[in-house]
Amino acid sequence: MGDYAEFLNERLKNFVHTMQEFYYFSTRTFKSFKATRRYWNEILNQMSICGTESIPIIFVSSLAIGCLLTVEVGNQLEGFGAKLLTGRTTALSVIREMGPIVTGLMLSARVGARNGAELGAMQISEQIDALRAFGTDPIARLVMPRLFAALVMFFPLTALSDFVGLVGGGIVAQIYHHIDPGFYWNSALNQLIVKDFVVGAVKPFVFAVIITLVSCFNGFSAQGGTAGVGRSTIKGIVVSSGLVLVANFYISKLVLENMNF
Repeated sequence: MGDYAEFLNERLKNFVHTMQEFYYFSTRTFKSFKATRRYWNEILNQMSICGTESIPIIFVSSLAIGCLLTVEVGNQLEGFGAKLLTGRTTALSVIREMGPIVTGLMLSARVGARNGAELGAMQISEQIDALRAFGTDPIARLVMPRLFAALVMFFPLTALSDFVGLVGGGIVAQIYHHIDPGFYWNSALNQLIVKDFVVGAVKPFVFAVIITLVSCFNGFSAQGGTAGVGRSTIKGIVVSSGLVLVANFYISKLVLENMNF
């Protein structure tokens, strides 16, 4: 019993220490935004990597989710004689939840993995220490451009995800459920209200902060050679994906409960 209590105590201390380091890491990253102009070329490069190069995976995953969602929703509504509401239900699901969450999880896997692996390799090979030795802040040089690029690019990627999901749903609604495209799009767009768009618009920025900071922090914390890089990368993906799911729930709950228009 004593050994178990000592083990729990050690794990708790490690957790608190990690949270303190992560808070310090995040604070320094946001303070580094004042160096945006100095690292503008790096920011543009990161915007291309996390934004433009992520379009194919976002397109494919969103199209698949939109098509599948419309099939299942239409099948359920048909039993109640409300098949023409398929567009409305699909639009609410895609814009509020599926578009942001699919984009967040895909980018957590793609962008988060790249951040963790690249920074972890630099940490193991002592390149980050070399930056410090030459008087360069590694957080301003390596982390801030990634966070800035994510904050800029995650929103248009989410908008693309919403659009592709709705278009895929419209195609399936016409072919599989024989719903006229006019009925589908009228049902999808006419019933949406401001808070539906607010919920979908807030999430990409929160997800960008979570994914970038968690993946970069784990990359900076890599130890133990190439195996350590793999462990830190996997940990960053798992933790950021879990936090994205949790944040998705609380954002939806807070916005939908507190907005009355």
